[in-house]
Amino acid sequence: MGVGEQGQQRDVLAFYALVGFAAVMYAVPGEWISALAPLRLALLTSGLAAGLMALRRLGRAEPLYFDGARGLALLGFSGLAFASVAWSVHPELTRFTGIELLKLTAIYLTIINVITSGRRLAMMCGAMVLGSIVTSIGVIDWYRTGVDMVEGYRSRWVGVYADPNHMAMNMAMVVPLAVAFLARKESGWLMRVACALAAVLSVMAIVLSHSRGGFIGLSVAMGVWAIREKRRIQALVVGALLALGLVLFAPKSFWQRNETVASFHEDASAMGRVYAWQVASRISLDKPLLGVGAGGFRYAWPLYAPPEARRAYVAHNIFLDVIGELGFLGLTLFLVFAGGATGGAFAASKDSQMGWLARALAASMAGYLVCDLFSGYILSAHLYVLFGLAASAHRIAQTRAETALVVQRMPAADKSAAAWEGSGHAA
Repeated sequence: MGVGEQGQQRDVLAFYALVGFAAVMYAVPGEWISALAPLRLALLTSGLAAGLMALRRLGRAEPLYFDGARGLALLGFSGLAFASVAWSVHPELTRFTGIELLKLTAIYLTIINVITSGRRLAMMCGAMVLGSIVTSIGVIDWYRTGVDMVEGYRSRWVGVYADPNHMAMNMAMVVPLAVAFLARKESGWLMRVACALAAVLSVMAIVLSHSRGGFIGLSVAMGVWAIREKRRIQALVVGALLALGLVLFAPKSFWQRNETVASFHEDASAMGRVYAWQVASRISLDKPLLGVGAGGFRYAWPLYAPPEARRAYVAHNIFLDVIGELGFLGLTLFLVFAGGATGGAFAASKDSQMGWLARALAASMAGYLVCDLFSGYILSAHLYVLFGLAASAHRIAQTRAETALVVQRMPAADKSAAAWEGSGHAA
């Protein structure tokens, strides 16, 4: 086997390892199948994908694609997080956070170097949608049996889905993707049925989490998808059906919790957010450039919280979290990364072949960023996977547009010769 064939084989294996990671990220089998726990499947699949991608680049002497300004901004952001050990209020936790961010950066770089076609992008998104069915069933089953619910009525699940807010935002992310596959005529009937099931179950899981931020994020995501989707009537019908199902089947406690927004001073959860935002504001005034170190927000709480805020909370807002932990320098890098990926998804929405999926990714990102205003955290693998897929969609669309432009600029004689030679008749 030649060097080129070996490189191609590694690239294919890296892609399937990434698809496996996408499914494992939602299904988390190691959390509920004890025999699989020692395998650490998420780390295994992501590490295998990254390693095979790197071997292919080395074997074929190909440069690693860093994704321009947004990729370099992410590298700078994760590097700054690791370097913040030097001034952190909790160096040990900052070191751990920095290492985790470097791992997530490696996953992002692997995605943008391996997901290089519309077909691969669709398979990756499809794996996430199908994997989410397992998560939703777990959340619904825990609610049905009353297992370990937060505040006595908020359902959740295992692993990274143990926090109802984080679970809700990660489920809201897949709903536009599932609906996009469902609305696409080219999708097979089996895939359409599975995606319809995934969308319905995801909405049910979000409702049972009683997460206000998750519900708002889902509403924004579906609104963006309906507005940008070319088949507006079809999009509105799907959105109306989801809304009708929500009205008919949401438990009474869901509506009661959302009514507390008007009287947030009496809601401990809402006031916890207010106190957290005050802490972030005071940190930004005291340490505006570099913050208190990655992961150090809760440990800086006693130094900056008002006297009545006795319990330490997380920032409950990814942007304020970044300001508090890595200062305005970190926020600038993060905004370049997040803004570049989001803009890339919206730009790719115009692509004639892949636009249907890019529009769903753009909607997912809009909803996810709204959720980040209420419950975001910088160590979410879902965030970097979603942003990596958006960046890949942008790169694929750009490559296709550049290729089409080159073909248009070719002289007529060159086109004829190329067509003649390519047909095989010249032989």
